[in-house]
Amino acid sequence: MRSGSGVLTDKSTFVGRAQELSTVRKMLGGCRLLTLTGAGGVGKTRLALRAAELLREAYQDGVEVVELATLETGDLLESEVATALGLRDVRRDPMGVLVDYLSRKRMLLVLDNCEHLSGVCARFVDRLLRSAPRLQVLATSRQTLRVSGEQVLTVAPLSIPDPGPGRGHTVREVGRHDSVRLFVERAAGAVPGFRLDARNVAPVAELVRRLEGIPLAIELAAVRLRSMPLERLARELEERFDVLVAKAPAVLPRHQTMRATMEWSFRLCSAGERRLWARLGLFPSGADLETAEAVCSGDGIDRLDVLDHLTGLVDKSVLVRDGSRYRMPEALRAYGCEQLPPPEERRLRRRYVEHYRDLVEEHRIDRMVPEQLDRYLLLQRELPNIRVALEMCLGDPALAPTELDAASAMWCFWLLAGSFAEGRYWLGRGLERVPQESRCHAVGLWADSMLAVRQGQIAAAVRGLEEFLAFARREGDENLVARGIRSSGVAAFLSGDARRGLALVRDSLAFHEAVGDMDGIMFDLYIGAAYGSTETPRQATECGERLLTLCESRRALVFRAYAQLALGVAHWNLGERRRAEALLTAATEFTGRINDRWCLTQCLEVLAWLAGARDEHDRAAALLGAAHAMWQAVGTSPEWISYHATWHERCTRQARAALGRSAFATAFRQGSRLGPQRAAAYAVSGAPRERPGRRGGRGSKAPVTAGVGGRRRPRSGTSPAG
Repeated sequence: MRSGSGVLTDKSTFVGRAQELSTVRKMLGGCRLLTLTGAGGVGKTRLALRAAELLREAYQDGVEVVELATLETGDLLESEVATALGLRDVRRDPMGVLVDYLSRKRMLLVLDNCEHLSGVCARFVDRLLRSAPRLQVLATSRQTLRVSGEQVLTVAPLSIPDPGPGRGHTVREVGRHDSVRLFVERAAGAVPGFRLDARNVAPVAELVRRLEGIPLAIELAAVRLRSMPLERLARELEERFDVLVAKAPAVLPRHQTMRATMEWSFRLCSAGERRLWARLGLFPSGADLETAEAVCSGDGIDRLDVLDHLTGLVDKSVLVRDGSRYRMPEALRAYGCEQLPPPEERRLRRRYVEHYRDLVEEHRIDRMVPEQLDRYLLLQRELPNIRVALEMCLGDPALAPTELDAASAMWCFWLLAGSFAEGRYWLGRGLERVPQESRCHAVGLWADSMLAVRQGQIAAAVRGLEEFLAFARREGDENLVARGIRSSGVAAFLSGDARRGLALVRDSLAFHEAVGDMDGIMFDLYIGAAYGSTETPRQATECGERLLTLCESRRALVFRAYAQLALGVAHWNLGERRRAEALLTAATEFTGRINDRWCLTQCLEVLAWLAGARDEHDRAAALLGAAHAMWQAVGTSPEWISYHATWHERCTRQARAALGRSAFATAFRQGSRLGPQRAAAYAVSGAPRERPGRRGGRGSKAPVTAGVGGRRRPRSGTSPAG
């Protein structure tokens, strides 16, 4: 489950809220949509996350939490939720995929921080609830969504002691209040040994009353005990609040309190810390030290001082350190952005765009390099910040080519992550703004076609590739021509013209071998091994073995998994089951671990065939179900992929015949509910291991006979699907 925004990290204890948790449970028992509302910093996110944790076992299909604070535009809401649910590619209809996936799910979907997308969220939730009768939604927002059937729980601040002398000032009475318990716990973290006693009970009670029991305000105040005594802390807060009330008397009291606490905390920071706080507000998913130094230094912040300022902001609970990254609670991030003077903001945005433009180009994963896995994981972490940079570019006509270049450079990331719809969203917006007769536009068309063809949109892909090839030939750019020829080969395979596909890939491979382009050779070999496996399995095996050797010699770990997949499919078509299973099991273990949904989907599919070949039809049905859920997730179907189509149909037919329709449906349904990580673990746990030096034996080889044109086909009755 994802953590939400807030000062507390996931390891922080959850204080109080017993009554609210009970109320959430009861209200969800009688409604489909419950929205937690309240002022910023009041604890909506923490309450929702705690409720989700406690209610997980009550939902057959689990609880999923989606953090929306990092989403800058409502255009990507549906894709973001689909991605969080594991539905990686959602074609041009992410809502349709979500509806189909959730229509039979007994699930609680938590949407955290909806307020900046309230209108879009309202329409989204309304359609989901109408289409998925067993789905429930728990939302957090500063305002209601105004959806039919919505129930609202206003999250109040934590309980505070009664005011006035002689009332509730005993340690026992004051200590019962959740606001006091939170303050004391956080104060003990700032000043080891701090505890509530007769000497400090009165100022503690006064302080939490002044902060109106707002958790974020209490935490910001508690950490200040490192630098000032309790009495001075209470006095400074009171003075600051009086100033704010005089400036903005019409503001609601709790908003005044939170605002005053942030302003007070901001003023107590050093000048460098204040500047860094404001600049880091631009990063929805936080930043590491290197990024903070690159983007935020200058204009009053020396690069060498950035680490000290980061440390100071962590000490003041303005930032939370999460591994090597520093992130900011959403309320503090929004406040920080407000503090940026317009000229400084313009300069900061320019550095931000330049940084992420360079990062995307330098961390391309369509390269045979040892850092390939690190690059993939980095792009996953930085994606919310990259989105902000792409959106900034689209707001400035002069930067439109920068946006399209960056989106195109990420084509392989969009592909491996299965984020076809999001990739095409950014590519499409860039293509609309960049002149057609330019290299930038042509490469963007190529990248868009590479995603479209895997969505089954062959005609659109072919049109884009034809335009791309026409540009490449006019420019006399042989590298681009070879790229277009290879991609046209993929389109030919998926159109059912395998002979033409093989010929085009051979042409591309010959060119890349002539010029020594190892990246191009890698892609050519993969297509030859995977797509050619059903037509020429022996040649496909040769391509796959060469590809695997190349990936291992270059330590390109991400592509190695695809080499194992392609080679495994080729060995399957040769009837060499043990070798196929060993390769696919290794690929499954790796891709499940790094969250590569596209490769994992295909591995689960082929492992189902292998289970069927061992007459383990219940296991085959479960793996088919797990693969089915992920085929939906990546927005395509095994029937659309040439090297999957026939075997998928045969495996399904055989398992259904062996088990009977009812038992098959049960096993299939159970597999579809596993989710990617559990499906990968299940697939690996039951896979036989290849023993060195041992060949033959049960299931080691499927009898084959020659087909038309030298193609080898399994004999009827001996294949996985019979």
